[in-house]
Amino acid sequence: MTKITGIIIPCYNEYYRLETEKFCHFLINNPEYHLCFVNDGSSDNTLDLLQQLRKFNPEKISVLHLEENQGKATAVQTGANYLAELNHIDNIAFLDADLSTSLEEMHTLVQKLNSNSRLSMVFGSRKAAESKNIERNVVRKFLSSVVGFFIKFILQLPIKDTQCGAKVFKKSIIENVYSQRFISRWLFDIEIFLRLKKHIGIKDLLNCISEEPLDSWIDVEGSKITLKDSFLIPINLLIIWLSYFKIRVPRKNVSDIFNLKTDYYMTR
Repeated sequence: MTKITGIIIPCYNEYYRLETEKFCHFLINNPEYHLCFVNDGSSDNTLDLLQQLRKFNPEKISVLHLEENQGKATAVQTGANYLAELNHIDNIAFLDADLSTSLEEMHTLVQKLNSNSRLSMVFGSRKAAESKNIERNVVRKFLSSVVGFFIKFILQLPIKDTQCGAKVFKKSIIENVYSQRFISRWLFDIEIFLRLKKHIGIKDLLNCISEEPLDSWIDVEGSKITLKDSFLIPINLLIIWLSYFKIRVPRKNVSDIFNLKTDYYMTR
């Protein structure tokens, strides 16, 4: 029986960047996918564009709308919890709207997950030795190296690239990953690994995840992370470290999420 994968695409002011024809073409050739676009309080016409896109295939495309901008973490979490309620969905993934990691690359990650019953999570890597055509500007490459050093210290896991925006999970672990609010708006990938590490332990975690080298990744212009956000990254990392290792931080469970400025509605 064919497994169905739901892909979350968080969108914030993507009206001029979203390549809708690529998503349509992908669905035509790969009917085993469901695309869930989450409009993260965009101030441009992104929502209108997504509503038009949904008309292409209403059964295979969902559009969720957050009234206020909440950040990528909440957008992905909203999409994950929505897809988890759909009985026909087997896997849940997320992918950046700019397609810096292509839909075809995501398909390869999904195939890896489906082909190995031991795996619960597969994620793309731009830093693996086998990664090929990786295009990044010098500044982002430098920042990535610095941030990566601190991430390794926090995680204590042999993972080369936690921040690549292409990850796919078996539905069975979604509750462990997404049932609680994330601390960081943008660095939530680190929290995903920390939650899984805490839930199943290092040994079992390393046995059920797979970091896969990407054949291609392109640094698309128009990043939503501002210079201010970049300077705040060390502070965010410190807060994550303190929250998961040093102090007890109360978190809201999934039943409370939508009462805290994360109300969304499904567009028609």
